[in-house]
Amino acid sequence: MLDLTVIILTYNEQIHIQRCIEHILPITKQIYIVDSFSSDNTIGISKKLGVEVFQNKWPGDQAKQFNWALNNLPIQTKWILRLDADEYLTDELIEELKLELPKLPEATTGVIFKRRHIYLGKWMKRGVYPVKLLRLFQYKKAVCEQRLMDEHIQLLEGESIEFKHDFVDHNLNDLSWWSTKHVGYAIREAVELLDIEFNLLNKNESNPSIGIGKQAEEKRKKKASYASKPLFLRSLFYFIYRYIIKLGFTEGKEAFLWHFLQGWWYRTLVDAKIFEIKKACGNDREKIIDYIRENYNIDCRSM
Repeated sequence: MLDLTVIILTYNEQIHIQRCIEHILPITKQIYIVDSFSSDNTIGISKKLGVEVFQNKWPGDQAKQFNWALNNLPIQTKWILRLDADEYLTDELIEELKLELPKLPEATTGVIFKRRHIYLGKWMKRGVYPVKLLRLFQYKKAVCEQRLMDEHIQLLEGESIEFKHDFVDHNLNDLSWWSTKHVGYAIREAVELLDIEFNLLNKNESNPSIGIGKQAEEKRKKKASYASKPLFLRSLFYFIYRYIIKLGFTEGKEAFLWHFLQGWWYRTLVDAKIFEIKKACGNDREKIIDYIRENYNIDCRSM
């Protein structure tokens, strides 16, 4: 058993939570569920598996909830692993953790994994894989950076290392659920892109990319470049890049739906939100901030 605590944030995750817990249970000292008052059987399933559940009212975003967990849970292990309920570790990654984690030098405070995305039951190997994320870190040596979207674990000290094997993102909900969720994501992504242009959010940018990993830094640079491109054309070109240039089209109907819906439809919806906001407010920063607060209940000034 590893000197490891796993933290899983949940809200109505009964479809996923048993799979997530059972994959990691044999190698971890402690698993904590931080639940936002689920109305399904998430808590019951978790407790049946021997997992301790804490509840905290949803504070508005993943970063605040995860940092609440770091500050309030009775953590007693050296290492912390962040997992979403619809994620799980592959057997190969579990074996790598068992072999390599105890041997890491003290200066290594974070570990980066590759994320494998399963969509409609199929691994999407072309287009965006692998996405590399820092998910494992030494307790009290990292936090979750505060962002509306695309938040990463940020090391406060030390350095990170990359492991060879994957963890899996495999959501089992249907396409209607997926589409509805991405409609909600779209305004948050729109605010992030508008922030690049108008500096809307009250963020601490003294060293915004420290400790989040090279791929995350590159992703931020690409996002800034993407934000400078023309609305609507950029989502089309992004789809072409993923589906044609990165050979997504070689992986069947599931891949078409993945790249079309996540790479074009969703990105176009984000641009539509930006278009709507700019049509109402022009390029007036204060008007944009007020519009976002009044229409989407996102207070940019409090971020």
